[in-house]
Amino acid sequence: MSDYPAMITPTNHVEPVPRRIRAVLAGETILDTTRALYVWEWPNYPQYYIPTGDVRPDSLVPEGVDQHSPRGTVELHGLQVGDTHRAHAAKVLRQSAIESLSGTVRFEWAAVDAWFEEDERVFVHPRNPYVRVDALRSTRTVRVELAGVVLAESASPVMVFETGLPTRYYLNRTEIDFTHLVPTDTVTECPYKGTTTGYWSILVAESVYPDLAWSYDFPTRQLLPIAGLVAFYNEKVDTFLDGSPLERPITHFFRPGAAS
Repeated sequence: MSDYPAMITPTNHVEPVPRRIRAVLAGETILDTTRALYVWEWPNYPQYYIPTGDVRPDSLVPEGVDQHSPRGTVELHGLQVGDTHRAHAAKVLRQSAIESLSGTVRFEWAAVDAWFEEDERVFVHPRNPYVRVDALRSTRTVRVELAGVVLAESASPVMVFETGLPTRYYLNRTEIDFTHLVPTDTVTECPYKGTTTGYWSILVAESVYPDLAWSYDFPTRQLLPIAGLVAFYNEKVDTFLDGSPLERPITHFFRPGAAS
């Protein structure tokens, strides 16, 4: 049994999106809607399904290919704005057994340049309305080790609790032994925290463990307590909480291109 809450939303669950959703390609708004739907194609997070009437019609380029999905047959389209073309970018669902999905379009997230909820940019995928993310200050002691070497020890961590993921422990930089941390060029994004500003591999006994630690210097306002702090993948290091070793969690998924 996991020691953190699991995702419980069933596949093909549909809910209205109460936010204005826009997407931009090559500097042009290609969709603008207050009628989007959340559709859970798998339990961890939803996708946006957009009414075809709220999509700029000249941006959709039919590709003459049909695909079958659990929600019905979709027509594959590319996206075209000026000289910018994105192949296989959109799936138009004309008819669906789920009535509310008939006449909607599902876009590949990376096929557009930017997504917005109201006037704030969203990264990686739509935010799951059933996910809670809390950053809480704590005085529980946290020690991080790898191959018997202490990498960090703190009596003032910030604990991040996120539905569907293990607890993350964000630690002050002054409590980390940076002699074992090697900066990398990795940058990842999270729909709840924003864009990372630092990643480190770990060097221990001449072995390099890639990209095990990260930081957000400028997180979203909801996660401001973690600004500038450093977290480690506790799936890949040894973590001790109040002196007791924690079992390395087994995560069933990682958000594409995102730190936790």
